[in-house]
Amino acid sequence: MNDLYASIAKVAHEVNRAYCLALGDNSQKPWDEAPDWQQDSAIAGVHFLDENPDAEPGALHDAWMQQKVEDGWQYGEVKDEELKTHPNIVPFYALPEQQKAKDHIFGAVVRGCLALASEPEEDK
Repeated sequence: MNDLYASIAKVAHEVNRAYCLALGDNSQKPWDEAPDWQQDSAIAGVHFLDENPDAEPGALHDAWMQQKVEDGWQYGEVKDEELKTHPNIVPFYALPEQQKAKDHIFGAVVRGCLALASEPEEDK
């Protein structure tokens, strides 16, 4: 399952990266250049959605935020990997709409990939 989760996380990461680029945010590195903590976070998101298929985007954000805080991150106006600060460490309702969209996008991509992965081979 770990390989499947990593493959799905890569797809979801790249879709979210493309969304960020469309917004003028080029801070997201391609999956193969992304730091381990970022890949691990995406894989954890896939696992969360596999275990909680009906989870709303806010629940996905809450799980992401909880993991960040457990890993020593805190709210900061600027995302800084060294200081472990992130502007999205706030309740889901307080996020700007463009940031909320990332949770919607991530969830849709992951659910679609999980559904495809569960289809019998002859149906693919």
